[in-house]
Amino acid sequence: MSLYWRIFLLDASVLVVAVLLLLGPVTVSTPVLPGEAIVLVAGLVAMLLANALLLRLGLAPLQRLTRAMRTADLLRPGRRAAVAGRGELADLTRTFNTMLDRLEAERAASTARVLSAQEEERRRIAQELHDEVGQTLTAVLLQLKHAANHAPEDLRTELHQAQETTRTSLDEIRRIARRLRPGVLEELGLHSALRSLASEFSTPGLTVRAHIESGLPKLDQATELVLYRVAQEGLTNTARHAGATRVDLRLRRLPDGGVCLLVEDDGRGIGRAPDGAGLSGMRERALLIGAELTIREGEDGGTEVHLSTPSGKATP
Repeated sequence: MSLYWRIFLLDASVLVVAVLLLLGPVTVSTPVLPGEAIVLVAGLVAMLLANALLLRLGLAPLQRLTRAMRTADLLRPGRRAAVAGRGELADLTRTFNTMLDRLEAERAASTARVLSAQEEERRRIAQELHDEVGQTLTAVLLQLKHAANHAPEDLRTELHQAQETTRTSLDEIRRIARRLRPGVLEELGLHSALRSLASEFSTPGLTVRAHIESGLPKLDQATELVLYRVAQEGLTNTARHAGATRVDLRLRRLPDGGVCLLVEDDGRGIGRAPDGAGLSGMRERALLIGAELTIREGEDGGTEVHLSTPSGKATP
């Protein structure tokens, strides 16, 4: 039944009841007696309440669809409005669900293209930093060393300071290049890349421990890259914002054949802070491989980042 006829019949039923009451034993005097006025007011209130209740029941599917539309999030796919009954509202709900399917597919495809282009750009920038800026700084470092060896005594201290500054800048350039292009991931695999990340983020004030389970399935390149980038972003957020002293980086096998990545810290927790660019980027990467990403408060405080990859991501 269409929404039009549903509302029409609801209102018509109330009016029919009112007419039947007028044709029945109920009479109205002129002027209206107090007792008759009470009966009329009570009847009017009863009809209004009945009409409101029937309309609420009739429009309940539309309200459920409105809530589903309001809470829809393409970064959290799979949520669909329940289809109940038949008619225009059921067709509208199915159309909305179909639209979500199409939008999620288009979002995943466009995100894949963007992230692929981003990775290529990172590789290009890392290569230029290593080959051009890195080599230039190395040449400057050698020139400073040569100048310090032949400079008067009063200038050697300043030249040595310039050497240390240049050497520090060179190390920073190399560190940035490694983060932009995870060469260790391409050359040595995910296990070594995650342990390298843990070592890189470990400082005197922050201890990062890597726990890599043995016997993990061999994953395809796209899945390994997503796991690495999510771990990298999780550790970056912890180091910058969490105020933590300890981080556990875990990678283990799931019963269904997938793998689970966990980044757990003892910091101040995420609270109700909205997703920033980093968290949104992690969710978009998870969508590329159909993984499930959960970011929540830990049981003992801190923040937990869970990434569970589906089965079937292992290479033969």
